[in-house]
Amino acid sequence: MALFRSLADDYARYRPGLPDEAAAFLASLLDRLPAPTLLDLGAGTGQVAAALLPYVVRADLVDPDAGMLDQAQRLLSELPGGATVAVHPVRAEAFTAPHPGYQTDLITCSRAFHWMDRPTVLAMADRVAAPHAAVAIMGDGSLWTHPAEWTTALKGLIQSHLGEDRRAGTTGAYREPGRRYEDDLAASAFSSITEHRFPFTRDWTPRGVLGYLRSTSFARPDLFADHTRFEEQAQALLQQHAQDGVLHEDGVFTVLLARRPGTSR
Repeated sequence: MALFRSLADDYARYRPGLPDEAAAFLASLLDRLPAPTLLDLGAGTGQVAAALLPYVVRADLVDPDAGMLDQAQRLLSELPGGATVAVHPVRAEAFTAPHPGYQTDLITCSRAFHWMDRPTVLAMADRVAAPHAAVAIMGDGSLWTHPAEWTTALKGLIQSHLGEDRRAGTTGAYREPGRRYEDDLAASAFSSITEHRFPFTRDWTPRGVLGYLRSTSFARPDLFADHTRFEEQAQALLQQHAQDGVLHEDGVFTVLLARRPGTSR
């Protein structure tokens, strides 16, 4: 989306990918399919596709930001395997089957579902999903929501510059979705839902945290009157909290897996 335009370099370099256990779980959903295909919505710079590329013959990446997709293509072109990768610079709501008879086996959406018109996206998914297909809505929060001492201090610093409300780039303040993702899925064709939780420990460097912040909607550089000063203060704060130069994040990556009722593999 335009919100993240020009931030693709930082996004590609500093946004964390999927935990290994979550990637293995998603790959298991494609096991024994004759020609597995992936449709990744809100694909960004290709973290989900990178984790699953060895297990598919085709991956369709959908994101309205062409810069993000350029980064994704560069990343995926460097990975082994012969999967066909197609990019679609459109909003997820506007995606249509790229060729007659197209059906996808797995539809993923990681850390992006809250930006979308969710009922419209799920109706689109119903049109392009194979009968046995699964929809995986995934995420692990952000450093804004993570309850550690260092993230709480960092959040306070951001608020001292931008105000108490969590910013959402050009749209003003962030607003939580009006209802749970589970309710969105329950109202769709994919109403058979299971939740899968994958605990992880993630290590950050101060430099990595600053790069990550530049890629977010709540701390992107153009929100700040003096971004250089903010980064200097954040660097000092993070170095103060780091242990041997490392900041730890203990979290849970959650996958909501949804299928049409009566279908499974």
